[in-house]
Amino acid sequence: MTDAVQTSPKSEIRVARAPTKIGGGLSREATERLMNLISPVVLIGIWELAAQLGFIDVRFFPPPSKIFKVMWNMIDNGLLMKHMWASMQRLFWGILYGGVPALILGVSMGLYRNLRMVIEPVIAATYPIPKSAILPLILLIFGLGEASKIVMVATGVFYPILINSMAGVLEIPKVHFDVSRNFGASRLQTFRTVALPGALPLIMTGVKLGVGLGLVLIAIAEMVGAKSGLGYMIWNAWEILSVETMYVGLITIAVLGLCFTLILNEIERMIVPWRSSR
Repeated sequence: MTDAVQTSPKSEIRVARAPTKIGGGLSREATERLMNLISPVVLIGIWELAAQLGFIDVRFFPPPSKIFKVMWNMIDNGLLMKHMWASMQRLFWGILYGGVPALILGVSMGLYRNLRMVIEPVIAATYPIPKSAILPLILLIFGLGEASKIVMVATGVFYPILINSMAGVLEIPKVHFDVSRNFGASRLQTFRTVALPGALPLIMTGVKLGVGLGLVLIAIAEMVGAKSGLGYMIWNAWEILSVETMYVGLITIAVLGLCFTLILNEIERMIVPWRSSR
């Protein structure tokens, strides 16, 4: 007679996953965040040292200390915040109007082959067209107001999110869709519970690419027919040969790009934890 061994719930041993430690100190996640912040600071330090030692021409590459002094004055008088707020508003609406349709269409193209066969050639033909090259056409259609800037950003954001969303769905193992069909899931339920979560890693990659491209395009769009925004500030500084102000605009865009990347990385860690653990 074989003795049956039963394990009561109280006797179960649960092992909690602790954050990975590096060298017995900071966790891996904290170390990564610290490295993300240190690298730009080191680059600025090298730039300052090279300017002070005369290794670079300060007429074209002024030291960061001088640039930050100008930046502080622009923050103090509210001018920098005014231009940055104008750019951020246009960027927000551009990402919203371009990203949401791209996400829905991209996931749908990954799910339905016939839809993919119809739309994919159009995407392949229009994606290589430089987005800055269609700015005159956008200005002709939408005028010099806010609409043209938002459409410019939306056009640039649309493609990376759509392409990555479609690729993310195509990477999902077919058995997942077979299981959803066997359980009688509707098309909307399959979209919401299988396709969208399964494609999240590549969707986040597309969002990161789209936001970065949106920052590039909003600066370009604001250089034409705008009276506010970081792009306008950079162009106006070039016209009056204010090199430090030009760099203030460029550094502000760089800082915004870094902040967006860090924020999206944190969001990715929360909604796609299996990817960040690699």
